[in-house]
Order: sequence, then structure tokens, then C-alpha cells
Amino acid sequence: MKKILFVNQDTTPYVEENVLANLGMMIPNKLQEAGNELRIIMPLYGVINERRGQLHEVIRLSGLNININEIDHPVIIKVASIPQTKLQAYFIDNEEFFSRKAKTTDADGKPFADNGERAVFFARGVIETIKKQRWTPDVVVCNGWMAALLPLYVKEAYKDEPAIANAKIVTAVYGEAPEQTIIDTAKNTLYFKSVSEEFLGSFGDTLSGMDLAKMAIDNSDGVIAAVPDSNETVMEYARQSGKKVLECPGDDYVAAYTKFFDTL
Repeated sequence: MKKILFVNQDTTPYVEENVLANLGMMIPNKLQEAGNELRIIMPLYGVINERRGQLHEVIRLSGLNININEIDHPVIIKVASIPQTKLQAYFIDNEEFFSRKAKTTDADGKPFADNGERAVFFARGVIETIKKQRWTPDVVVCNGWMAALLPLYVKEAYKDEPAIANAKIVTAVYGEAPEQTIIDTAKNTLYFKSVSEEFLGSFGDTLSGMDLAKMAIDNSDGVIAAVPDSNETVMEYARQSGKKVLECPGDDYVAAYTKFFDTL
């Protein structure tokens, strides 16, 4: 039995159905039915109906701030039980980053200018939540570009943090093209502890979506092709990196994921 945390950009039934959201609920549910202990964390987008989803704030987990570019941003943690499952879903909330009535793009389909800061806030908020939960995961699976910075922070800024340092980090790759889903992010937005200007010196002043995808793989213990049409450029980078890679397992997710986690 393993403790497995899925860090999801989307999860059904809280957002509209899409491949990532559906797998982000289905696979954890199946892994839990197989005897593992599962939790999910995702952003609390403004499009989520909190009353319908029966979300409530976890006071003991809230009340901390994430400092980004010398500005403190409060973190609010809420929780709900996913209907027809025994899964618990936790939500990272912040009025500035997630209260807008859209997920990642405006009404014209243009990515929000602060998506980089939102991804930083989410990744660091996830780790701070894990610390407060006193629930130490064995495996953390990152789904979607909103979770792409989590491997970097786990392996560098929080490498001495007992609550997360020993977890195996897995990046799941989908069909999205990173260049199109994340706008350029100012490099200094990422600075925190050992993730410094010196550490990121090999990159330019901005980081493209592909830069962040590569950064996620570089700091992961394993990479999964989550769907048959997973982005081939990203997957080829993963194969060349020497990381352990699980090619798309088809419908037998439980057996394939379980065996893969055991190899990490």
C-alpha cells in the first residue's frame, strides 16, 4: 500500500470534462480501490461551484502566505469528497489568482498574463499544504502544466523538508503543446531558497512552456505518457534524459502505474 498524491490541473466533476480532468479522477479512484491511500490537490478556480461541490475550508491548513516577487499572497485550503468515490480532493485558493470566472485563459482564449505566478503559487502552496497535513506521500503525480513547477521545488527548495523530500516525483505528459499552454514566465518569479538566479542561470530572462516541461522532467524520478497522443517532443526529451519512462499503458492503468511506482 502506498500513499499517493495526484496534483492535478483539472479534476472532474469540479471542472468541465476533458482528458486530463477525467483521468485525474479515474486513476486515483482505481488506485485507491486497489488498496492504496490517495489524495488529490487542484486549484480552486472561480468556475468551481463550491456549494454544489460541498467544499469547506480547512481552517487548520489555511492561514499561511506565499511570497512571490516580494508580495505576500494568502493561501486558503478547502476540501471536498468526490461523489461516488472515497477520494478526498483538496483545493488551493487565493482571491487574486483563482477567483476569476475562468481557468487559464480570458474570454478571447488568451492566456492570463500572470499564469506563471499562478503556477508558482500553486506549486509552493501544494508543498506547504503537505507540510501542514502531516501526511507524507510516497509518490506525487503531477498532471498538467499548472503542476509543472512542483518537481523543481520538491527537489531543490524543499529538498531537506521531511514531509516531501523522500517522495518519488512523477510527471504525466499529455497531448498539449507546452509552447501553447504556458506563456513566457519571468525567471525571477521562480526564485525561492535554492531556486535562485545562480541556479537558473542557464536559462534566459524568460522561461517558455517547453523550458518548464523540461525542468519538470529534469526534477522528476519518472515520466508517464498519460495518453496515446502524449506530446512527442516532451516524451522524447524524457526518454533521452535517462529518467524512468512509462509509455501509455492503455486501459490497464492500475497494474501499469503500480508496477512503475515500484521501480522508482
